[in-house]
Amino acid sequence: MKFSSKKKPVVKRGPKRKDPALSMPSKSQVSRDLILRVAALLFRQQGYSATTLRQIAYKAGMKAGSIYYHFDSKTAILDEILQLGLQRIFDAVKVSVKDLGKESHRDKISAAIKAHLVTLLQESDYTSANMRIYGQLPERIKKRHRPLRRAYGKYWDDILVDAQRAGEIRSDLVIVPLRRFILGALNWTVEWFDARKRSSVQDLADRTTLLIFNGILPR
Repeated sequence: MKFSSKKKPVVKRGPKRKDPALSMPSKSQVSRDLILRVAALLFRQQGYSATTLRQIAYKAGMKAGSIYYHFDSKTAILDEILQLGLQRIFDAVKVSVKDLGKESHRDKISAAIKAHLVTLLQESDYTSANMRIYGQLPERIKKRHRPLRRAYGKYWDDILVDAQRAGEIRSDLVIVPLRRFILGALNWTVEWFDARKRSSVQDLADRTTLLIFNGILPR
């Protein structure tokens, strides 16, 4: 008996196409995201204590009881907004600094300032709500979010220490107070800066960098 030595032709298959329906967020996820966006806006505008679940539901176009399908309480909504808000800033700053590669420390600090301000003032109410209401919150809520805030502060400390060791920051400056001053100034912009009416956030970032490095003495 003879067997054919010919191999069967290989049939090349194109990449599998994803079902568009599988990549679409579910109705439940859409509703959940809407609740978070509305709550972040209200927390930012009127504070955490003054915002009620009824107000959030009304602004989201749903019944008050529907919120409990997605969140156990107003505090649960707050916790997610605080986490998302600071994490978005942290991620944006890390990406901006990393993209610079081996640029000067001043350029890295400038990039970090810009990324922080852009995310804070333009990208999301989550970030601005985080900065505006954190000081108003009870200790039990603040405690849950301190690890991420400390990690972000440590990231800035490392950037500033590197700049100081390279001689781009005065050696007599204490890093932690310097970092608190910088972040405090950046976060306070949510109280006074209107990106829609005044100069751009980029201009604000440039002026802030100039002020931090050159101070206010005349040249």
